[in-house]
Amino acid sequence: MALSSAKRALIAVFVLVLLVCGAAAVYWVRLHRPFPAFSEGKPPDIMNLLPGDAPVVIYIDAQTLRELQGSPLAAVLGLTNPNPQQDRDYADFVRETGFNYESDLDRAAVAIWPAGMATLENPLGDDHVFAVAEGRFDQNKIAAYALRTGHIETRGSRTIYEVPGEPPIAFQFLSADRIVIASGKAGDALLGDAVPQARDAAMQARIDRVAGAPFFGVARLDHLSESFYENFRNFSEADKVVRSIRALSLSGKPQGNDILLALDAECDSIKNALEISTLLDIARMYGSVALSDPHTRSRMTKQQVAFAKAFLRSVDVSHQDRLVRITLNTTPDMLQAASAASASHGGALNR
Repeated sequence: MALSSAKRALIAVFVLVLLVCGAAAVYWVRLHRPFPAFSEGKPPDIMNLLPGDAPVVIYIDAQTLRELQGSPLAAVLGLTNPNPQQDRDYADFVRETGFNYESDLDRAAVAIWPAGMATLENPLGDDHVFAVAEGRFDQNKIAAYALRTGHIETRGSRTIYEVPGEPPIAFQFLSADRIVIASGKAGDALLGDAVPQARDAAMQARIDRVAGAPFFGVARLDHLSESFYENFRNFSEADKVVRSIRALSLSGKPQGNDILLALDAECDSIKNALEISTLLDIARMYGSVALSDPHTRSRMTKQQVAFAKAFLRSVDVSHQDRLVRITLNTTPDMLQAASAASASHGGALNR
């Protein structure tokens, strides 16, 4: 029995509604499913020695990066060949302590409390840094160098070296290949028994998502002081979206001769994540348009133009759920252009 035109039209509308609903459901699920981890892994044991409430943590596996033949990432971080033009003061330091991070540092984990961020371990919100480093250390030379201006403080079985300065530094040797260092006012209070530290589940989850990379950093931004936001107070829209960012995670891993970088911004809502993603896309498009203007290029060096073009070609912005991800595939040519652009900028400032 043939269907009437009206019935065929109803069926068509019904199928169309099902397709639209299905597409909406797929979009909704995708939008609310978080990004896959960029480089998920188990955090190295050295990270457990950092104070648990640190709002910013950084890790670098210098040994692994050095072993990557021809890795531009290792070169950028100064972990391959010694720099013949290195700072004279640093050269003197290397000679007198026997420690050169280019060859003697294997791994380092750093905890940072930026000024104004009050936490349990840093109630006054002072600027503190705590680091654990593994590598090859000549304890006698390093101790002698520190005692030129510093002194020793004994706490039970622990020997702590305190060196005055801006900022003051305190350190202790945990073993022949491990040292802990603290800087900042009363930073020596951070030097404890170096036992594993617990941190909150949210911060640990962020670290787990990037811990598979040879270098990474995670920053919690929920306790920033108002002084940080003063730079945005004349731009209400920017102020709003910046305040919506709850955490940042940066990680990088070599892929052949390239370096794949990813920066994840965790926002307080899907709406704000979408807004930030849109603003970044607009900024990228504006940058491309600006570079096509001869007047804009005339105010830049060739190296700066080359780097800007390469950056805009390689950067990608996406968002999903409450995360905004910026990825950048940096090539050796881009790094060379960045180095040349920086050098040319410095030369222009000195003229």
